[in-house]
Amino acid sequence: MSTDSKDDLVFKALANGLRRQILDALKNKAQTTGMLCEQFSSLDRCTVMQHLKVLEEADLVIVQREGRERWNHLNAMPIQAIHNRWISQYAGQAMSILSALQQGLDRVPE
Repeated sequence: MSTDSKDDLVFKALANGLRRQILDALKNKAQTTGMLCEQFSSLDRCTVMQHLKVLEEADLVIVQREGRERWNHLNAMPIQAIHNRWISQYAGQAMSILSALQQGLDRVPE
C-alpha cells in the first residue's frame, strides 16, 4: 500500500469525532472492546466494533487477543507520520510568514 493510501486511511479514521474519542480513551492504557463499549454506552457493541475496525485498518489501533478478550492498543505512529509529513513542514512556513508580518508591522510609522 502506498504512503498516500495509508495517509488516506488515517485521515478518514481521524475525520470522525467518535473515533477520535476512542483514540483518546486508549491514550493512557490499552482497553478491551468490552471496556470501550462501557465507556460509549450510548452506542451498541456492533457500532463500537465498526469504529474499531476503521481504526485498525488505519493502523491506529493494534489488537491483541488474550483468550476471549480483545485488547485494543493505541498506535500513534501513523499520526506522527502525518505530523512529520504535513503539519511540521507547514507550521515552519506559517511561522516565517507570521514573523515577516510582525516585522512589517513593527516598521509601520505611528
